[in-house]
Amino acid sequence: MKIDNASLKQLFLDARTANGFLDKPVHATLLQEVYDLAKMAPTSMNTQPTRYVFLTTELAKARLLPSLSPGNLEKTKSAPVVVIVATDTRFYEHMPQVWHVAGAKENFEGNFALATNTANRNGTLGGAYFIMAARALGLDCGPMSGVDLAKVNAEFFPDGRLSANFLINLGYADHSKEFNRNPRLSFDQACSVL
Repeated sequence: MKIDNASLKQLFLDARTANGFLDKPVHATLLQEVYDLAKMAPTSMNTQPTRYVFLTTELAKARLLPSLSPGNLEKTKSAPVVVIVATDTRFYEHMPQVWHVAGAKENFEGNFALATNTANRNGTLGGAYFIMAARALGLDCGPMSGVDLAKVNAEFFPDGRLSANFLINLGYADHSKEFNRNPRLSFDQACSVL
């Protein structure tokens, strides 16, 4: 069943990348709601390798600031929450819990390339699902890749189990700071039907 136009607008058509935020808190219960919605989206073999680290205090965000490109500093400071979207490099340890066929853990554990490719692909999907879940629940998102991920990993994940993928500033957008929407490629430019 197709969702209604208002939902399409909220998720895609009117949704924008937030470039600044209102001084309005995002409560932990809402973060859990977003996660509980996003986790229901598909990943290959239900691997679920994405991990989310929520930076909600000034002290936590201050640890992140040295890793940001200059253009991302102010909007990150204004965000009530910054999400480090990370990938669990040993996601396969949970396979007996999340996958219905025995041997999946051992299959990934014994094949570094397969585990890495699966984690990277599905970890990124998890971050995208999180953005859509946040939008569905009324939040605005400012995903960012203008960050030194090696610095983020050194600061937040020194044991190497998690690996930062990208960041999402999260909250309620200050629409006065939005940029004009840039053009999108046409169907003919981006798609082939064989």
